Amino acid sequence: MNRTLTYKITKIDEGLRIEQYLRRRGYSRQNLTELKKMHKSVLVNGVWYYLTQTLSAGDELVIRIQEEQVSEKIPPTDIPLNILYEDEDILVVNKPAGLPIHPSMNNYHHSLANACAYYYQQQNKPFIFRCTNRLDRDTSGITVIAKHMVSSNILSSYAYKHTVNREYLAIVRGSVTPSSGTIDAPLSRRPGSVIERAVDFERGECAVTHYKVIEEKNGHSLVSLYLETGRTHQIRIHMKYLGFPLIGDYLYNPDMEFISRQALHSHTLRFAHPITGEQMEFTAPLPEDMKSVLE
Repeated sequence: MNRTLTYKITKIDEGLRIEQYLRRRGYSRQNLTELKKMHKSVLVNGVWYYLTQTLSAGDELVIRIQEEQVSEKIPPTDIPLNILYEDEDILVVNKPAGLPIHPSMNNYHHSLANACAYYYQQQNKPFIFRCTNRLDRDTSGITVIAKHMVSSNILSSYAYKHTVNREYLAIVRGSVTPSSGTIDAPLSRRPGSVIERAVDFERGECAVTHYKVIEEKNGHSLVSLYLETGRTHQIRIHMKYLGFPLIGDYLYNPDMEFISRQALHSHTLRFAHPITGEQMEFTAPLPEDMKSVLE
């Protein structure tokens, strides 16, 4: 994907080398290495510059990202995309349950990556799939795809800075007690399993989930959950640890009476736009299969 980014240099940044300035804007060392390989990717006032050259106040710095590669191992597949937002830097999608993020050995053509590859193939745009918040196959809701290497790096850095506000909705059986609180329980891989995780206070990584019951209906509770950390299966394990596992969860609670997948939905996402810094907020409504449990 090609992208041209323009920066106006102010007094504050005068005297910085271009590479220093870009690092302060969130570019990684790998981003800078890739820029060096691209033809005339760095221009100052219309003149081709090296990354080691310095900037002056009033300069116009233009970065030309030229990515002609495609994700060759992701065959394009005509799968509809529910696009919530798109610009030159990011694509925000409401992913349906049952659609994995990436293709796998036994599922080579049916994934969000395949759908995105097809979407951009139809526009004759080269595209490398870079998903920044990976959802489990059976978790529905908002996911964000970076459209070029710089937005991908900056969005990925948010995970380490804990600057993305993520709200999920989940359904459990019964009345959750207490009705709100914080689950602080470290997680690790369950011994003997490649997939499953478990609470592990000795070897686990820090995991914190804040929850609140939104409503109780039809013998079930709809729970809002905010992630402070983003460990694998964090919500699913934390709610089970609390004593209220998600219904439909084939790994941790195979209660399939009302729904055939874990009742978990990525509902709201808030973060700063990776290029403009503008605060963004996206919401995906509760899907029909979860709504029907509460009706």
